This record gives sequence, C-alpha cells and structure tokens, in this order.
Amino acid sequence: MILTVTLNAALDLTYRVPRLQPHASHHVTAAAERAGGKGVNVARVLAALGHTTVVTGFAGGTTGETLRRRLAEDTPGGGAELVDSLVPILGTTRRTVAVVDASTGDTTQLNETGPDVTTEEWAAFTDAYTRLLREARAVALCGSLPPGVPVGAYAHLVRQARAARVPVLLDTSGEPLRRGIAARPDLVTPNTAELAALTGSTEPLRAALDARRRGAHAIAATLGPEGVLAVTPDGRWHAAPPHRLTGNPTGAGDSAAAGLLSALVEGLPWPDRLTRAVALAAATVKAPTAGEFDPATYEDVLPHVKVTTA
Repeated sequence: MILTVTLNAALDLTYRVPRLQPHASHHVTAAAERAGGKGVNVARVLAALGHTTVVTGFAGGTTGETLRRRLAEDTPGGGAELVDSLVPILGTTRRTVAVVDASTGDTTQLNETGPDVTTEEWAAFTDAYTRLLREARAVALCGSLPPGVPVGAYAHLVRQARAARVPVLLDTSGEPLRRGIAARPDLVTPNTAELAALTGSTEPLRAALDARRRGAHAIAATLGPEGVLAVTPDGRWHAAPPHRLTGNPTGAGDSAAAGLLSALVEGLPWPDRLTRAVALAAATVKAPTAGEFDPATYEDVLPHVKVTTA
C-alpha cells in the first residue's frame, strides 16, 4: 500500500456562483462537500489509479466526523482501497471554502487554520505512523501543520521513513519545508512560489538546483499551466501539457504528486513519471470539484504531453 499523511486535513466545501462580486449576496448554483487536505487529495487520486492507499493524520469534532464519512464514500471500485487511519483528536477539523466564479472560471479560496493538537495527540500519531510504515511501499507527507505540531514535524517523519527504507515524498511550504528538505526526502514537489520562498530565486531551474543541494534526492517543481520541472540524479526534464486548459486549478498539484508517487512505486522512468503527473494535473483543472480528476481529459492529454531535457 501507499501511505499519505495529512496532518491538517480539511472538509472541503466548493460553491459555484454565476459571478463573484465583493460586498454582494450570491446565489449558489452548485455545492459540493468532500474530504480534503493535500494528502487526502493525493490518496484519492492514487486509489483511482489502482493503488490501495492508507490515509492518516488527524480528525476531530463534528467536522472530522463528516470528513471521515465523506472519505468512506470516496472508496473506488476495481480492488483499490482507500483506508481511513486518521488519528482522533479533541479539536475540530478545519474547513476550506472554494468559491468558483462561473463567468471567469476563477476560484477564491478561504482556508481555516486548523485545530490545536496536544503533545499527547502528536505522540499518538507518531506511534501510528511508525506502525503504518511497516506495510508501506511509499509515503507522501503533505500540507500545512496545525497548531501544536512541532515545526520540524516533517523532518522527523522523513527520517522515520528513511530509517524504514520507505521512499518519501514531501509537499509542504515555509519553515516545515526548509527543515524537512534537510532530512533528505526522496522527492520534493514545491510550486513556483514555495520554491522561490525556499531558495530566494524566481528562476525555476536555478531554484530547483538550489533546493536539491539543500538535501532532496529529487525536485519536481510544479509550474502551473507550464507543467513540471524535474531535477534528479538521472537528469533534468521539463514536461508540459499540449495546450493551456481553463478550469479550477485547486488540487492540480496534489494530482501531480499522486502521479509521481504512483509511477515511482511502479518503477517507471522519470519521463514517464512526469508525463503522468502533467496529464493528471491537467485533468484535475477540468474536474468539477477539487481533489478529483476528469478521466476523459486524462486519457486525452496523456499521449500528448511533451517532455524535453531542461
């Protein structure tokens, strides 16, 4: 199985309105509610790709209960399981709200901070994580840290995975990324803003090279509509979709991470990993709800992703 960690899981709410205007009331034409957070989104895509995936992290309060019900509803067919191993806490799981403006396709995102996690709850999680690593073929550490979790949490979890000889992907930002990358994860998947904040460089290739020198075995930087740039021990590549797609980009980076991790587990070479990542990201932009991808778009884009040497 593949293990995904979402320490700051969320109940994602998506509203669609005809036109978003400040200081105005809006008629919501469509609404959706589902389990969210970066690692949960990654897990959902992994399961859709046929990989049994275990979701861990924290869940608490009535929002956490709803999240777990929604997660159970997301379990796909075809033999791939989406397993709930979230650790219960006293605090209440956060919510995120995405408002989609149908007139422009733009999305406005509102993210709550997250629950306070106690020292005892963090210890319970690390014990559960250690047990889950014994059966994992790979692990993804994703998203922000809720209050109370040590800022060096991801560095600690990366070291645990490496000690267990489990490949580890890290997808976070800010100081947790800075500390986590120094623990030498196998793959780091920052976006351009996160990469610039880490390295001080706005030139993607230079920044990716700098980030790799900081400890990551490989860097796969997501460039939005421009695709993915990878700097690895085996070479440097840039993968791009055949054309620009309009839609909701929320969760596209998570789908790219799922594509990279699934292809790693399957033993595919880097160009094929990047092709899958870019096609999944493009298919997520065309999906009606964050955290899923449109299968028809995925199949359409996959053969036409262009991979070049960077």
